[in-house]
Amino acid sequence: MIRALKMAATACAALLAAHGSAATANPRFSALYVFGDSLVDAGNIAVVTGGATPNQAVGYFPGRFTNGYNYVDYINYQLFGTATTASLRGGNNFAFGGARIVSDTTDTIPDLTPQLGAYAARQGAAAGDADALYILNMGGNDIFALGRFAAGNPNALNPVGNAEAYIEALVSIYANAVTTLDQLGARNILITGIPNSTDPLALKVDQLLQARLDGLTLASDTNLMRYSYIDFFGRVANDPGSLGLPTMRTDTTCIQARAQATGCAGIFSFDGVHPTAAVQSALFRDMVTQFNLAPVPEPASWAMMIAGFGVVGTAIRRRRAGMTVASARLARAHA
Repeated sequence: MIRALKMAATACAALLAAHGSAATANPRFSALYVFGDSLVDAGNIAVVTGGATPNQAVGYFPGRFTNGYNYVDYINYQLFGTATTASLRGGNNFAFGGARIVSDTTDTIPDLTPQLGAYAARQGAAAGDADALYILNMGGNDIFALGRFAAGNPNALNPVGNAEAYIEALVSIYANAVTTLDQLGARNILITGIPNSTDPLALKVDQLLQARLDGLTLASDTNLMRYSYIDFFGRVANDPGSLGLPTMRTDTTCIQARAQATGCAGIFSFDGVHPTAAVQSALFRDMVTQFNLAPVPEPASWAMMIAGFGVVGTAIRRRRAGMTVASARLARAHA
């Protein structure tokens, strides 16, 4: 098992190195700050649980809820040469697996508002870094909560009592998070839409969110970047080649197929909730292209950088993580 984990770590290091040629060349941003859930958690839940969650014994990469790094790690590495570091380890990634937009009163996971509060407390009286990039990645766990409420769990939306009020709170709090960062001095903000692309309710909530974002009044020099998970996952399903992916299986998960040792090749979901590292890497590439997030490389770096992107898919396929099948306990918990 130790050998398998070392091989996985080596493969992920190679993946990051594929983006490293540009990392020291005139980064567009001075730092990266992340607020979110398990799609972007860099190890905060692992710290809280003493490493028990996510469970490396079933193939999770250290601190991540998939079999490798997530897209914010790749963005950070391309800009600065390292993956993101969890805030509980002194880094700028404040995301926690299981976090919601609307704070859950039944657990102690820091949701969106507490995450922003932790960032503000660290800043103190100092203004936020106007040259940094701030990423907000939330919403999946709120949709799961709404689904549990609809299925008959009356406490799923605590502290809100009904679905309509919860959706309004979700949209309002998420949009207000942009305003909060703007008021704290952030000038480059990337917010992702609702990620549950196959859930009709998620489509409705995302439409409401986009309308609310349309109405925000921000500083004149604030650049608000809006990324659509619904569009991305639609392309993964219907045109994966445009994202550098093969046709992705959705009839099984990597854990169910016991495909960890193959790097989950050709499988969309690692555990039924989280996309595999290959999909995270495609997400990274798509964001870099859409928002021009890459650093400005020195002329000699272009050839190396282009070659590096070609390594991404190969490195993922070669990653080995011989693991056992997961216990089915993953749902709300750390999505």
